[in-house]
Amino acid sequence: MFLSSGDAIRSFPNKLTCVGDEAPIGFRMSMQFSEAPVYQNEPQCAAPPSNSMVFARDPSLVHIAMTIDLEYLRGSVAAVHSVLRHTSCPENIFFHFIASDSSLENISELTRIVRSAFPSLGYRVYIFKESTVNKIISSSIRRALENPLNYARSYLADILEPCVERVIYLDSDVIVVDDIQKLWTIPLTGSRTIGAPEYCRANFTKYFSDEFWSDPEFSKVLKGKRPCYFNTGVMVMDLVRWREGEYTRKIEKWMEVQKERRIYELGSLPPFLLVFGGDVEAIDHRWNQHGLGGDNVVSSCRSLHPGPVSLLHWSGKGKPWARLDGRTPCAVDYLWAPYDLYKVQTP
Repeated sequence: MFLSSGDAIRSFPNKLTCVGDEAPIGFRMSMQFSEAPVYQNEPQCAAPPSNSMVFARDPSLVHIAMTIDLEYLRGSVAAVHSVLRHTSCPENIFFHFIASDSSLENISELTRIVRSAFPSLGYRVYIFKESTVNKIISSSIRRALENPLNYARSYLADILEPCVERVIYLDSDVIVVDDIQKLWTIPLTGSRTIGAPEYCRANFTKYFSDEFWSDPEFSKVLKGKRPCYFNTGVMVMDLVRWREGEYTRKIEKWMEVQKERRIYELGSLPPFLLVFGGDVEAIDHRWNQHGLGGDNVVSSCRSLHPGPVSLLHWSGKGKPWARLDGRTPCAVDYLWAPYDLYKVQTP
């Protein structure tokens, strides 16, 4: 089930390479986005690479991985815009966009939109083979959670170039309102492989079925640990430790168990909880104010949690662009709107 570097990706126009460059491709016009303002580094930033290639080992770079598709494209563009707008060193950000091979005809359009909205952005588009996970995905509480692209985060260590050693993973329904450099520099102490805000007051047991808790072979994986719930939509990931620990395969094993025994209801989250629960670098809650889209069934309005906010996350069924377009917005959706670059199409 592992992806080799040759099998995992097909790359499109970019400024990053470990070994070589790619040929340009043509574009077709349809969805239109405004061009974002030009954001430049502040004086204290390390100088961005001056040549046409950006190398992954450059210590001045911040690597961010996101999935990208036409359905969530508006959110992805807004998320990128928010990162660039609030960081002190926007020229030192490199984005890794993961697209599905189920809609290859859309890849050129996705790439065109990113390039038109952010002409100077450093980025690469990768292709994720859905066949990698199709046979081990189980039905979920919400159909959107069964999308194979939701599972691409488990394969970043295989999809990205081996010389990319650390990455921030962001969902497409987030807005960053603080300097992403602060999140990037958070250390992963000891042998921890990922960092994320943890929510230890959440009832951890509810994420797994009675089938799981009644089988001592399953529940013993958490013995001696103090696991807390964390949301996988915002993570700092050490890809060197991930590769060494073969964590992709460990996640896949739990997905295979799920196909046989039905030990949870949610999509890609529970395997992460089982593999990393109790061994996550706890990041301040300000970096994932999640749940703004309601729960997984109802698009309900929610307020921000108390305290400072660095990242807003519309996890749940409701998405701000859909509620704004439908003229049924929640108050928090107006916080997303200033980053929206989509041009409303007129008949």
